Amino acid sequence: MQEIDNLVAQVKANEDAEDSATLLVNGIAGQISAAVAAATSLSAADRAKLVSLVADLKSHADPLAAAVVANTPAASSAAAS
Repeated sequence: MQEIDNLVAQVKANEDAEDSATLLVNGIAGQISAAVAAATSLSAADRAKLVSLVADLKSHADPLAAAVVANTPAASSAAAS
């Protein structure tokens, strides 16, 4: 049935978009963490700010992924474009 195939395709597209967004945010957070760990000239205050930034990035990964999925056009709409 075409409707089921369309639904399967849309679920896959949503999962891919969500995974990509989460990977991106977590990758940025990981790069900042690695830079902080390697930095020798950071003040304690700057180090704490960066560690807090990493935590904030990670905590917003899931909401960002949900926003990406919510704004990804449906497979049938994208195919019609």
